[in-house]
Amino acid sequence: MTRRGALHVIIALLLASGVIRLGANTGAAFANEDPTPSVPEVCEADSPPALLEALDAREARIEERELRLVDRMQALRVAEVEIETRLQELTAAEERLSATITRVETASEEDLVRLVAVYENMKPGDAAALFQTMAPEFAAGFIARMAPESAAAILTGLEPETAYSISAILAGRNANAPTE
Repeated sequence: MTRRGALHVIIALLLASGVIRLGANTGAAFANEDPTPSVPEVCEADSPPALLEALDAREARIEERELRLVDRMQALRVAEVEIETRLQELTAAEERLSATITRVETASEEDLVRLVAVYENMKPGDAAALFQTMAPEFAAGFIARMAPESAAAILTGLEPETAYSISAILAGRNANAPTE
């Protein structure tokens, strides 16, 4: 035999000796072992099939709960998208409404300015005849926008009671305005 071969034989004999000694002492070790198993009490009472059924039932409940959560998350995502869409629509509608209000207010103001200019350019007697037929509150709105000279000429041509009513309305227009 070569040296290597002898070395392999010695290693094999040592391993075989270890296995034999280990095998010889294991019987005694098993005999000294505590007869009560180290399994929790819950498992002792349940038989393996009952334990498996309980675990299967728990797994089914968890899967059902997971599916409900997935459905709820999907519903929330859909609701988020819908809310965002509605918010954008609302913002666009608000912008259109604001533009319409601005256009209407501008047009109304332009109409009033033009009408005041017409009344100012009329002969004071003719304008006074028109203002005599108007409600005092309505007439006061036009008089307030006129140049003082034109307004004075028209008020002069009105009956005294009508002129007084318009003057009282003009004087009281800002009476309730905050002073501070």
